[in-house]
Amino acid sequence: MIEWLDQMPEGTLGFKAVGKLTKEDYTEGMMPALRKAAESGETRVVCVLGPDFHGLDASAMAEDVKSGFELVVGHHSAWKRMALVTDLDWIRNAVHVLGGMAPGELKLFRFDDLEDAKGWVAA
Repeated sequence: MIEWLDQMPEGTLGFKAVGKLTKEDYTEGMMPALRKAAESGETRVVCVLGPDFHGLDASAMAEDVKSGFELVVGHHSAWKRMALVTDLDWIRNAVHVLGGMAPGELKLFRFDDLEDAKGWVAA
């Protein structure tokens, strides 16, 4: 499930992924807002993956690839900053290995630093 974060700086999006994400979480939850941001020319996102995040099911993995291709390739220059907020070591390790492939700037934050992440993504 996708939970939208409250009190985000103007011009930014923030969400928390909870449980195991499904294709519908992408198509009905994240994608409309991310597509709108990308089409506006500037995408700044805070993504929170806490201890209650359990990954993606198979349909979500396929949608992630499809959506990622659409948004990143189709709107590469729109991606300005993405803050990934997590204390999950497996995600932090994956970002250290694969983060250089992300469009725009990508920065990791610890769960206790959510407010710092919001400020950084808006700057």
